[in-house]
Formats: sequence, C-alpha cells, structure tokens
Amino acid sequence: MAPLTIALLAGVAFLVAYHTYGRWLARRIFKLDPEATVPSVALNDDRDYVPTNRAVVFGHHFTSIAGTGPIVGPALAITWGWLPALLWVLLGSIFIGAMHDLSTLVVSLRNRGQTVGDIAGRVLNRRVRFLFLGVLLLALWVVLGIFGWVIASVFRMFPEAILPVFLQIPIAVWIGLKVHRRGGNLLWPSIAALALMYATVWLGAGAPGFAWTGGTVGAAIQGLNAAMAAWPIWFWVAVLLAYCYVASVLPVWTLLQPRDYINSLQLISSLGLIVAGLVAAAVFGGIAPVTGARMPLELVAPPVNASPLNAPPIVPFLFVIVACGAVSGFHCLVSSGTSSKQLKNETDAQFVGYGSMLTEGFLATLVILAVAAGIGFGWEARHGDLAGSALWGRLYGNWDTITSGAAIAAFVVGAANFLEAMGIDHTMATALMGVLVASFAGTTLDTATRLQRYVTQELSAAAGASVPSLRPITALTGSTHGATLLAVLSAFVLAILPRPGTPWNAETLGTGGLILWPVFGATNQLLAGLALLVVAFWLWRRRLPTWFVIGPAVFMLVVPASALVWQVFVADGGKPGWLFQETPNWPLIVVSIMALVLQVWLVVEAILLWPRARGVLEEALPQLQDPRVAKSA
Repeated sequence: MAPLTIALLAGVAFLVAYHTYGRWLARRIFKLDPEATVPSVALNDDRDYVPTNRAVVFGHHFTSIAGTGPIVGPALAITWGWLPALLWVLLGSIFIGAMHDLSTLVVSLRNRGQTVGDIAGRVLNRRVRFLFLGVLLLALWVVLGIFGWVIASVFRMFPEAILPVFLQIPIAVWIGLKVHRRGGNLLWPSIAALALMYATVWLGAGAPGFAWTGGTVGAAIQGLNAAMAAWPIWFWVAVLLAYCYVASVLPVWTLLQPRDYINSLQLISSLGLIVAGLVAAAVFGGIAPVTGARMPLELVAPPVNASPLNAPPIVPFLFVIVACGAVSGFHCLVSSGTSSKQLKNETDAQFVGYGSMLTEGFLATLVILAVAAGIGFGWEARHGDLAGSALWGRLYGNWDTITSGAAIAAFVVGAANFLEAMGIDHTMATALMGVLVASFAGTTLDTATRLQRYVTQELSAAAGASVPSLRPITALTGSTHGATLLAVLSAFVLAILPRPGTPWNAETLGTGGLILWPVFGATNQLLAGLALLVVAFWLWRRRLPTWFVIGPAVFMLVVPASALVWQVFVADGGKPGWLFQETPNWPLIVVSIMALVLQVWLVVEAILLWPRARGVLEEALPQLQDPRVAKSA
C-alpha cells in the first residue's frame, strides 16, 4: 500500500499548494485583474495572439512544458533512491517550478506577450537582452535537435504508438475548425475527440479483442507500425521537423491549440488510468507476467541509494537531472512565448501557470512510483528471468548502463503493469503509455519550433535596430517563414550528425542532438535561475516583495553552475572531467564554458544594477492605438 499512500499524499499536497501558495501569489503579489486588457485582445492577429478558453490554453501549456522531461528525469534520478527524487519533485514544483511558471507568465502578460528575453532587456539593460536571447536560441536549438531522436526512439521501442500520434493531426484540425469558426461549447467536441483518440490507440495496438476477418486487419496495422518503426532516425527527424514547420506558421487555433488540447485530455485521462491501475495493484496485487498470479505491490527500489556505481554525486546532479517535474527553464519560454499570447483573462494565469506545473509534478510522482514499484511485475520478469528487487538491481545497478531510452521504457512498462492490474490487455496498456510519451514529446517539439521562431524574430529585430547594415538579412530572418525555416534547418543540421563516438552510417545519422544533450540539463536549469532574476527585477522596480523569488533564483543559479563546473573540470560519473578526457568533446566543453561565462556576466550586471533599480520603473512600451492596453502595462 505504500506506493498508493505516496500518490494520495502527493495529490493532496499539490491541491493544498494550489489553493494556498498559488492563490497568494495570484491575488496578493501579482493582483491578477479580471478587467485588465490582455495581449491576446489588444494585439489579436488571429495567428499568434488569439483570445482562447482557459481549458484550451491549459492543454497547450501543460503538454508543451511536460514533454519527456518529467518522465526521463525522475526515472534516471531514482538511481539515488525514490525518496530524494520524490522530495525534490514535491518541494521543487510547489515552491520553485510553479512559482517560476506563474510569475514569468504574468510578467509577459503585463508586457504585451513579450518573451522573457525581451523583457530582460527592459528591466535590466540592452546588453542583457542580447545575452538572454542568445541563451534561449541555443537551448531551443538543442531541444529541436534532440526531440526528433527521442520520438523516433519511442516509435522504435513501441511501434503501436505511431498510428495514434499521426492520427491526432486530422482530429486536431477538425476540432480547431469547429470550435474557432463556429464557436459553441467545447464539451461535446472534447468528448468526441477523446473517444477518437482512444480509438486510434486501440487501432495502433492492432485492435486487440476484436477478431474481425480472422485478425487480418489487426495484423496489417501491426505490420504497418513495424515498417514505419524501421525507418532510419534521420528520416523520422526530417518528417517531424517538416511537420513542425507547418505547425509553426499556421495560426495557433488551426493545429497547435487543438492538438495540445486533445492531447491534454488524452494524457490527463491516461494519468487517471495510471492512478486507477495503482489502486487496483495496491488492493488486488499486480499480475505476474509468467504465471498470471497476483503479486503484492511494493517498492522494489531502495528509499536512498547514496553511492550508486559510477554515478555522479547526488548534489548537485539530482537537481539538474530532475528538471521538468520540479522546475525547468524551458517553461519560461512557453509561459512568455505562447501561453501569454492566448490567455483571454488575467485571472486564468494561476490555473494555467501554477496549475499546469503542479499537474506535471504529479506526473513525475507517478513516474517515480511506476519505476520504483510497477516494474516489479515486468521487463525481464516477462521472460521468467527476474522480478522485484533483483530486477531493480539489473536495471539500475550501474549508472553507465542507464540511458534515457531505458528510463522511458522503465516508465512505460511499469505504468502498463498498473493498467494490466485492472484487466487491460498488455498490448493495449503498453500502447497507451507509449502514446502518452510520444504525444508529450511531439507537442514539445512543435511548440519549441514556434518559440524558436519568436526568439529569432526578436533577435533579428534587435540586431537590425542596433546595426543598420544587417537589416537586409534581419528582414529575412525576422519574417514568419524565414525565422521558422532557419529554426528547422539549423535543428536538422545538428540532428543529422552522428552521436559522439560513432561512425557515419544510416543508423547513426539523426542522433547529433546527443552531442550537446549532456549539457542541456544544467543550461536549462540555469535558464530558470536567470528567468527568476528577471522576475525579481520586475517586482523590485515596483516595490513589490521579492523574498520568495530571490532564494529560488540563487539556488537555480548556483546548483546548475556547480554541476557544469564538475562535469567540465572535475569528473563525470567517476571518470575525468570532459576537458581532461582522452578525446575531449570540444563542442560540449565550449558550450559549457560559454554558458558559465554568460551566467557570470548576467549576474554581475544584475548585482551592479540592483541598488539603483528599486522603485524605478523600466522604460514603458510604446503606446498602442487602443488605450485599454494601458491597464495591462
């Protein structure tokens, strides 16, 4: 019963946090005003700035920030035991992550939907704007370069997820056209879309339990899935980036919003299924894969594993590896890049910003339980080999053998075992969890493309204004299609390279994002610290309390920086630091040092400016023709 008790207590903690700390931030600190004119209304262009129902924005925001981060991170960090990972998820998401997401969303709302990079240039100085936008550009480049490989890897491990993920696109376009063009209530289109989504998962799994035409249709679907799963990774990356180009230039209501919304329905209902399966496994026991007998649900992972073989030290690396699910700098890009341009009421910010992060924290909690307890019934146990703690030792006995792919598979298998405890077919259960992972990754990929377009356009505008001779170039990169094309092509150039230490061949092409992936965790967390620094200055200039931001900001600057220093100069999992290895990965080293120098530069700028900024408002944005916008400034 311990896993079920943990899940229930975590759920209660998140609910209490939303209605106490979250409400205090929304009402007492930011004073969210239902009458304020928001950017989606003042700048409505029916493409990026679109007033939208808060349920739809929540769906977009939640699925975009989640990705595979809250799955991979906790499933890797459990190497140090389930208790440290769980405590960081609970405390981090409530006091840092959700506060970070809400505050960056509100500050963007009060600045006409500008990204946090643009806002940094006004609340600090213009140099900071260029530096910050450069960090955002690099972070998103790595996300785009790696997530195509992640999705392709999920498809290879779980081919039954392919068909449902692609059938989401026409369903999304249908619901987008219906709701945006015709208006009306979202209830019935939502129910219909959810039913269609689960029908596609059932089809993708080969239509289990339905013996039509002697099973030939199901076999044909499974054969199609297997054929597509065998496509080279570079081809998958090309297909996915091409889709992202189209999704990024279309109006948000056409594909981005509805796809994320119906994804959120399917994903949240899947989380409900995991909880129901957890209850069934706790009460009745899980199903042993070989004998079919019921096995008691118990935590097979240790609560604390202080010295895993070849693993880096738990401090600071726990706080870097578990990013999404506790706090993530990528979230400030979604809050200030897309969500702030869609909210039609300021008071919706608490539900979207704070609520989405807590939902992600609960997802990370379920991941920890699926890996710490759910895998006790499966994996090698399906072949009569291992179960329980012996299985745990096989999977997590050596840090060097744990990969992100193995972590994702551990979650999918563990969560599917919960579902099987309710009597759901094994193939269908695995398909549901595989689709959940691939859908999260897919929504992050297309949102990141749109965000990269915004950042490129803002950087182009800043460069063109500062250096007039660059205006012919910045006019091209500052356009919608030019910025999007630059985003997807640069990501493809990175992705098409082979991963470090492998030859050039059809199997390794498309894995180039792995070149910089080891540094992404630390730079992502540094971005969260820098975003909180921007929020602190925005509050400080208005003589508002900053104590609840300063502590988390310092923590999120010091801890990731120390992780980078350790990886570059000291050691990495018991081996020499990157700089002192026999064959140094110079791109990784250069990016890491650049990130450290950039952070120090920004922090020095902030320290010098801080005493002079209190009560001094930043330069106001140019007036719009509609005077109502003044209320949101």
